[in-house]
Amino acid sequence: MSSDLSKDRSKARVAGSVDGRAVVRPKGNVRWMIIILAFIGTAIIYIDRANLSAAVPYIQEEFSLTSTQVGLILSGFFWTYSVSQLVAGWFVDKVGVRRGYALGAILWSIFTAATALGRGFASLLTLRLLLGVGEAPGYPSNVKAVREWMPRRERGFATALFDSGSRVGTALSLPIVVLVIALLGWRESFVVTGLLGIVWAIAWYAIYRTPREYKRLSPEELAYIERDQEAKQQEALTGPRIRWIDLLRFRSVWGMMLGNFCVAFVIYWFVTWFPTYLVDGRGFSLPSLGLLGPIPALAAVPLGWLGGVVADRLIRAGWGSTRARKTCIIGGLVVSTSILLSLFTDNAVVAIALLSLSYGSLTFANASVWLLPGELAPTTRHVGSLAGLMNFAGSLAGILVSIAVGALLDATGGSFTAPLVMTFGFLVLGIFSFAFIIKRVEPLELDAVSPSTSASTK
Repeated sequence: MSSDLSKDRSKARVAGSVDGRAVVRPKGNVRWMIIILAFIGTAIIYIDRANLSAAVPYIQEEFSLTSTQVGLILSGFFWTYSVSQLVAGWFVDKVGVRRGYALGAILWSIFTAATALGRGFASLLTLRLLLGVGEAPGYPSNVKAVREWMPRRERGFATALFDSGSRVGTALSLPIVVLVIALLGWRESFVVTGLLGIVWAIAWYAIYRTPREYKRLSPEELAYIERDQEAKQQEALTGPRIRWIDLLRFRSVWGMMLGNFCVAFVIYWFVTWFPTYLVDGRGFSLPSLGLLGPIPALAAVPLGWLGGVVADRLIRAGWGSTRARKTCIIGGLVVSTSILLSLFTDNAVVAIALLSLSYGSLTFANASVWLLPGELAPTTRHVGSLAGLMNFAGSLAGILVSIAVGALLDATGGSFTAPLVMTFGFLVLGIFSFAFIIKRVEPLELDAVSPSTSASTK
């Protein structure tokens, strides 16, 4: 018997325990293949999203667009993307991750490639609005894929991995698009990046299944995935149905949305205004901007992965979801307030270090923020809907930060002091939301909805 045990242990590693039982990690890694596919899909989303930014100088010259028109075209994506989140999450829950994500990828790829047919302001704005609709299922699908495929003890790193695709895609977009434009032209750059999404959509649809539907998944890996899941979510599937809109009756959902709004506000500040801050607020030259500007975004990738690793380690150490998730989120946001300290130094290197710490700490926290829809959902059929609600709030932050920072700069003669103080304020509000509005990180109780509501949705 001892020799049999030795053989089993030679094929797998002990991965902690669940309810006092040893959990053996199987050799199979189909679950991680799924997450890597989600990472690639997210990177393509951001390559397609950022393509226009790289091509703007050529488009503006060809069509004689004003800066105001360019600004409207660039911002148009967020208007439809934010509103579409409300439907996209429900849609992914309804049709499943396989079909929902693949259809979204086909749509956003078509709208990206069709930008090559643009003939001026109206057509480019329309295609940008449609791109927002096409990309809406992306994050709800990612979150639901993690919930379907990953045991609780591995969801942190899985979430950090797919989320890092946003930063990797943004970083890759500039060299890829610039190279294609130099070789072929700006129109062809949209065709090439659109084709990336089509190829990915075909691969996703061909490969993705739920664990129980995946024929090549070993029984050992399936057991490993299913052993560490929230049984309460599965049991609630047989209870009364609840519409996605009724999720807004839960206090924790509002806390999750407000908290993500605050986190996204600061992240989008880095994405939209950070280069301008370095040039106008810090006096960076273009060579300095090219050398030092990417550092915070590059630091954010490994720190985001670290956030996922720490989140998983805490669960394996026996911490409950509430304690583990809140520790990572609140701890990351507290450290991220170092963004305010950058105001008190004239040393560019020190300022970049503080801003890198702030951005990296945000992504550290974000690995656990994106775990919340999967772990708060009352049943597994509400994961996408919750992710859509949360991303809706984050998308509104993307719209607000562009407007609010610009208005503050105009009001203060171009000083970045007020915008940085504002980002600090949102970090504090985010800490409050995650600490006090969300009481527990556990599946929401369906009986918290009034009986009449539950009955009407059966």
